[in-house]
Parts: sequence; C-alpha cells; structure tokens
Amino acid sequence: MPAPDLSVIIPSVNSYDDLRNCLTALSAQQSAVPEVIVVDRLGETVRKAVQRDFPDTRILPVAADTTIPAMRAIGIANATAPAVAVIEDHVIVPPDWARRMLDALAEGHDVVGGAIENAATETWIDWAAFLCEYSASLPPLPAGPSGGVPGNNVIYRKEVLDRYGDILAQHKWENHLHDAMKADGITLIMRPDIVVGHKMHYTFWLYFSQRFLYSRSYAGARVSDAPLPRRLAMGTAAFALPPLMFYRTVQRILSKGTYVGHLVKSLPLLVPFCLSWGAGEVAGYWFGPGNALSKVR
Repeated sequence: MPAPDLSVIIPSVNSYDDLRNCLTALSAQQSAVPEVIVVDRLGETVRKAVQRDFPDTRILPVAADTTIPAMRAIGIANATAPAVAVIEDHVIVPPDWARRMLDALAEGHDVVGGAIENAATETWIDWAAFLCEYSASLPPLPAGPSGGVPGNNVIYRKEVLDRYGDILAQHKWENHLHDAMKADGITLIMRPDIVVGHKMHYTFWLYFSQRFLYSRSYAGARVSDAPLPRRLAMGTAAFALPPLMFYRTVQRILSKGTYVGHLVKSLPLLVPFCLSWGAGEVAGYWFGPGNALSKVR
C-alpha cells in the first residue's frame, strides 16, 4: 500500500453503531484513501467489531476514563501521514471530504476547518442539542481567516502539530491548541463549503448532563493555575452566561436564515440547555473540573 497522504483521528467514546456509520463514510472516500486511526475507550467488543468490519483501520486501545483531548493527542502522536484530520465517532463525512481537505491544505495553509450540519433530524431534542452547541459552525459562514475552527472537522499539517506536542500533552480542548497557534502567527482557515454531518442522538438528560460536563471541564481547565479570588470572580460572572448564550444562539441562527423553523420549535429546550451550560462553568471556575472531562462523550 502506498503511504497515506492523510491520517484521520477518531476518538471512540459513544457506541459501535455511531462508529460504524462514521467508518463506513470514511471507507467510501474518493481519490484519497486516508489512514484511519480509532482511539477506543469502549472496550474489546467494539475493537473486535472494528477489526471484523474495517480491517484496514488502526485501533489504539486506551483506558475507559481516558479523555477525548487525550485520545486525540494519542492518535496524533501515532499518525504517519503528512496531514492529520480530526473528527468524532458520530461525524459523517461526504465522499469527497478527504480530497477536498487535502486540497485546501495544499493551498498553503497550516490549519483548515470546515462547517458542520445536523444529520440527526428525527427529534426536537436532537435539533435543540445541535443548535445549542453548533450554531457558530453552521453554514453559511465567511470563508478565509477565522478566529476559530471546529475541533471535529479540521485538518492540520503534521509538521505544524508536532511543534505543539507540549500543548497537546496538556489534554485540553482544541481551543487551547488553536489559541497557541494563533499566538505564534498561524492563521486558521475556514472552508464553509467542506461540510460534515453531526449525527448524534440525545435524550433530554443526556444532553443536559453532557452540556454541564463539557462546560465544567472547559472552565476548570481555564483557571487550573489561577488564584482563588480570580476563580471566584469568574464563577460569579458565569451566572450571566445562560441568557447570553441563549441570545447568541438565537441571533446566530436568525442571521443565517436557514434554520429558523427548527430554532422556534427548539426554544423551550434551549432554555434548560443554556442553564446547564452556565451551571457547568460556575462549577468549573469555583470547584475545578473534577472528573468531568473523562465523562464527556
């Protein structure tokens, strides 16, 4: 087999049904066959299923409490291609995704991210959860230099990633890596025409709890070395987050003009989801991340 042009990192944290759909889409890539690396914390049953159904996939087993940022770092460290992409186990890529991501990188960029659309459209809980989390990544989006790109539809030059091994080893979310890159003068490029589908099904409690856990892990990491007065002040300020995040979510979606009907029906669910978001940040600032990061899916 020729050496791959692209390594794709997938943390396996949900179910084999999710992962199978993701790997099936990757196996249908046209003109660019990536090295697929699954970093799995679900256990031997899932690993055997992947080996049976997708024998060309590399599987890196990790402990059940390994965090998603740590799994990404492990996958990146084991990647062999000159370009590395990161997605999630419930992301569905189109057949030309790998080729287009590589072409975008070949234009002279170091980091390129794409847009995200909802592929779980059966229930209003799924819609509300998606809109709450991904309103900033929905197309239409401006193309070109961007303040941020999604962590689950992104490609990097491997030689650039290798310079940030110490950042990746801190096992924080992608915004930490991207902020370090921007501080060094690296430009993040948004390609809104390279779209993936986010196919994650939720119950109310699942997303409510996941929103809390993610926010607590994020906030706790931000103040891990901060003095107590600053942590207390930031936690107090976070009480204002729920109405702010609700307003931003609504404004973003209204400005796009595409998902207004879904937004209207999702409004009653966005309220508790934004409350969970704010409560998670208050807990993270005041009490630290705890083990929240290892429970994020």
